[in-house]
Amino acid sequence: MLIEILKSKIHRVRLTEADLNYVGSIAIDEDLIEAANLIEGEKVQVLNINNGNRLETYVIKGPRGTGSISLNGPAARLALVGDVVIIISYATMDFEEAKNFRPWVIFPDENNRLKR
Repeated sequence: MLIEILKSKIHRVRLTEADLNYVGSIAIDEDLIEAANLIEGEKVQVLNINNGNRLETYVIKGPRGTGSISLNGPAARLALVGDVVIIISYATMDFEEAKNFRPWVIFPDENNRLKR
């Protein structure tokens, strides 16, 4: 049996941009992408803590070390700059394998940077 489980989570980052006229996706600081073990093009859920919206999009690389999180395209209508979001990806794996899997979960600081 295959099941979907949490693979990666960026917990509580603040949106720094929302660009309605961009083609789509969520741009994430490259440091956060690497720390959360995400890859460019990976499907993610974005959970908006401020208004309860949940949406799916894909990851693109944002400028490294800037703390930037930009929600782009039509999804930009579902959030405001300054909103706090959680970014999640899932993996499909065998049930037994999933029992021992440990996800990558990061908790950036209030400036969307990795805590040292």
